Amino acid sequence: MRSIARHWIAGFLIALIAWVSQAHAQTTQKVVDIPTRPGVTQRMLVLTPPAPKAAVILLAGGHGGLQIFPNGSFNWGAGNFLVRTRQLFADQGLMVAVVDAPSDRQSPPYLSGFRQTPAHAADLKAVIAWMREQSRIPVWLVGTSRGTQSTAYVATELTGPEGPDGIVLTSTILVDTAGRPVPAMPLAKIRVPVLVVHHEQDGCRLCPFASVPTLMEKLDNAPKKELLSIKGGESRGDACEAMAYHGFNGLDREMVPQIAAWILAR
Repeated sequence: MRSIARHWIAGFLIALIAWVSQAHAQTTQKVVDIPTRPGVTQRMLVLTPPAPKAAVILLAGGHGGLQIFPNGSFNWGAGNFLVRTRQLFADQGLMVAVVDAPSDRQSPPYLSGFRQTPAHAADLKAVIAWMREQSRIPVWLVGTSRGTQSTAYVATELTGPEGPDGIVLTSTILVDTAGRPVPAMPLAKIRVPVLVVHHEQDGCRLCPFASVPTLMEKLDNAPKKELLSIKGGESRGDACEAMAYHGFNGLDREMVPQIAAWILAR
């Protein structure tokens, strides 16, 4: 019986590996530059699986200057939670766009000090429109850490066909003495579904889990909102970086399917 069980498990694993390999092979990847504001272009790495069911625009944290090369590699940010999991999102049947800083922000400070500006909203408005034109499916914004400031800001500025169909906030900036944290934004203006994902042991001083209830309370007008609280994983290095609990280190394959399922259920 043990031998039969071992053979069954081995066969299952082989089939699973083959399925994942096939999914990877069928996903197309390309670097796209689209015009946004006058004289400005927005670069993004786009992954398209067969028959995508929804689309996600992934907004990295930090300064956001990924500096995507024409071959699809990154000069910075490859380890960021949303950057490193881009293929996992595509494996769930989602069209994916990993967004760089725009062409006029390709040097320091990149997106720092820019995330809550009309120009940034204009850039992401163009990205949302391009994704909708390509896919004809719901388009969501997904941000992590500083990327949540971009995501939430855009969701308060762009509504209806110009805005996203929903947003996901992971490792949200909840406290920020140098700027406006997400809970201080006019979140009552958000009228699309919102998923909040936060690690209970997030050690980043800007993202204390104890402040998450305040964020949730301010999402009153969202037609659907939910908190996905995370435990486990491994924390290494700077508490505000990608290899700490803040970046959900070690939990990628557990978390991405949950986020994707929430999006697709809407």
